[in-house]
Formats: sequence, structure tokens, C-alpha cells
Amino acid sequence: MKRNKIGFRLGLMILAAFVVVILSLGFTIDRMFTNFYNSEMRTEVDELTTHFTAMSQSPEMLSEETLLKFADFSNVSILFVSEQGEVLANSGLYEKSDRTFIKSKDLRLLFSGKAIELVHADANGERYFVAARPVLDSTGVNIKAAVYVLSSTRHMDESISAVRSVLILSGLGAFLLALGITWIIAKILSRPLLQMQVATRNIAAGNLETRLMIQRDDEIGVLADSINHLATELQRYRDTRQEFFANISHDLRTPITYLEGYAQVLKKGLYESEEEKDQYLGIIHEEAVRLQHLVNDLFDLAKMEEGKVSLSLEWIDLTEIADNVVQKIMLKACEKKLTLRTKIITHVSLIYGDGLRMEQVLLNLLENAVRYTEKGSITLELDQNNTYVYLAVEDTGIGIPEDEIPYIFERFYRVEKSRSRQYGGTGLGLPIAKKLVELQGGELLVSSKLGQGTRFELRFVPGYPGD
Repeated sequence: MKRNKIGFRLGLMILAAFVVVILSLGFTIDRMFTNFYNSEMRTEVDELTTHFTAMSQSPEMLSEETLLKFADFSNVSILFVSEQGEVLANSGLYEKSDRTFIKSKDLRLLFSGKAIELVHADANGERYFVAARPVLDSTGVNIKAAVYVLSSTRHMDESISAVRSVLILSGLGAFLLALGITWIIAKILSRPLLQMQVATRNIAAGNLETRLMIQRDDEIGVLADSINHLATELQRYRDTRQEFFANISHDLRTPITYLEGYAQVLKKGLYESEEEKDQYLGIIHEEAVRLQHLVNDLFDLAKMEEGKVSLSLEWIDLTEIADNVVQKIMLKACEKKLTLRTKIITHVSLIYGDGLRMEQVLLNLLENAVRYTEKGSITLELDQNNTYVYLAVEDTGIGIPEDEIPYIFERFYRVEKSRSRQYGGTGLGLPIAKKLVELQGGELLVSSKLGQGTRFELRFVPGYPGD
């Protein structure tokens, strides 16, 4: 089974965070207990030293023997030291032969009236807290000796060691618990990521029906929805592209067949009159024009795919363009006995755009209106409001199904494919028109009701595109 690298890395990061927290917490607790024990013991030794010093200085002081017995009872060692470093008396478990902690510089400080504190380790490695104070004589003026109090840290070290053992066991338990929690969290977090990995590989391999069944209200859920949406769009793009190529192949084959067939008829003289010959020539001309129109659309589409569409931008009058397009489309409208209405306002703001491309867009919209309208009227409207100038083409034709309106401007898409072929559409005109309008700083909007008609509206804000 392939190793779950995502889960492993997630688990490793989470476990590392746990370990850092556990070690930091353990170190903090250890330092806290160590400092606490040290502080308490130092305070205790200091208090005992002060107490023994006071007892030694009191006029009603106990005998030296009693004082030393009291020291034995307190589990400390006590030494009385002269100014020359000689031990006058001592009591306790401390080996009196070890006097390495009695230093000349410390004696000078003590007999000058100052107190000292230090930590001493004997030859066996046992540590002691040592506190020393000067002892005054009965007059309270002269220093007669120095008292050293030594307290072994053995019990404190044992307590700290016990605490550290508990901390180590607790840390080990916490680590094992963290390991289990980490494994569970890594599995939970990595499972949807692995599903996405498999899904994206399937999509890349061409299995566009792949879908993720991840329902979550977080970033992972959003990512899963995005992958599903991508698969849906790719699937629709693939289907429409295949359909497009099939339609283009058919649309190219039809005029070529006509051209080849009627050319052979004329070449072999298989006609009975000049009238029949002219009729065949007319068919050849119509199919050639149709083929040229299709090739031009494909050429424009290819340039748009490559981003190489060039525009000759200048200040143009939409009124003049609208009049020219109406004259060109008039004949086709009359042939289908359609009423062509115009609502053109003569005084509208100039638009900074490409006049030929604008005429191409408007002509495409009007030709579509004529093609998909069997009876009724077609209206061309040009007007302006406080925000924008608009050109609208409205017909009373067959309309567009509501669920297909969002896709009509996409490349390779054709509304009701069999009917589009019947009416002669290639599915290229609207995507080209929308792109040309956007390149000139405008927008192309559509509204339609099935069986009632369609309205396309071009909107342009007066001034330079992007202002």
C-alpha cells in the first residue's frame, strides 16, 4: 500500500508541536520545583543560622553543649570557628576533618561583621547549603567567633529526583497520547486531501465524470466544490467541443459538396438552358459566400484564442453604423416578410472603438434575429441615458431556453443543436461578438423568453475604454 505522505507530514508537524509543548512544560515545571526547593532550603538554613547566632549572643545563652545538641536535633551541622580558622566546636553528621569550605576571605568578611552563603560539595559529592554569621561577645561589640551552619541537600535532591521521575513518566504518557491523537487527526485531515488527489488525477486522465462527495463548511469543502465545478466545466467543454467539431465538419462538407457537384455539372455541360446555368452559378456563389463566412469566423476565433485581435480605435458615430447595418439587413428581412423597425436617436455621444468591428457585431446580432424569427418584427434601438449609450436588437423569434442563456457566449456552444443546424448557425457568432464588444470597453447583455423573442443590448460608457 502506498504510504500516505500527506498524513505522515501532517502527523509529523502536529506531533512536533506536541513534543515542543510537552518538553517546554516539563522543563518549566522542573525549574519551578527546583527553584522552589532551593529557595525554601536556603531560607530555612538562613533562619536557623540567624537563630543560632542570636542564641549564642544572648546573655542568657544556653551552654555550648546544649546548643550543639539542638543543632543535631535540627538535622544540620554547626561549627564555631575562630578568626584564625580553628574549629572551636562542631556538631552534626558533617565530617569535621573537611574544612575546605572555610576560606580566609570568608573569615575576613565574617569578622568584619558580614554574613555569607555558599554551596559546598564534600569529597563524596554530597552537597550542602552553608550559611555563616558573626557571633558577638556579651558586650555586643566585639566578634568572638563565627558560626557555620551546614544543611545537606540530600533530601531535597531526592525530592527533586522524584518529581523529575513523575515528570518523565507523565511526559512519556502524554507523548503516547499525543501520538494517538496525532494519528487520528492526520487521518481525518488527510482523507479529503487524498480523495482530491485521486479525483484530480482521474480528471487529468480524462475521466471527467469524477465527483467528490465531500460536504464540509470550510476551506476543504470549498476546494472540493471547486474541483467538482472544474470537472463539470471541463466535461461540458469537452462535449461542446466535440459537438462543435462535428457541426463544423458538417457545415464545411455541405458547401464543399455543393461546390464540387455543381462545378462538375457546369464543367460537363449538364444543363439545358442559360437560365439553368445561371441558377447553378448562383448556388455556387451562395455556397462560396457561406463557406467564406464560416472560415472568417474560424479565423477570428483562432486569433481570439491567441490574443491577437487587432482593433483600429477611433471616435465613431453609432448612428451612422446603425443606419449602414439596417440597409444591409433590409433585404433579408423583406425576404422573410419581417417588419424591421428602428428607434435611432441621432444625437448620441461618440464612442471610442473600431467602426468595422462594431458593424460586424451589430450585423451578426441582426442576422441572428432574422434567422431565428419566422414572423413578427425586428427592432433596432439606439439611445443614451445618464450612464451609457446602448444599442439593442430585439426580435419576436423562437427565443432561447432559460437554462441555456448562461452558455450562449461560450466558445463551441450552440443552442438546441439540431435546430441551430436547421437555421444555419455555427455557434461562433455570439462568442466573437461578445469578445469584440469587451475589447472596445463595452458589454453585451441578453434577455429572452422561449417562444416570445430575444433582446441583445450593447452598452458603452462614453469616453476612452477603461476611463
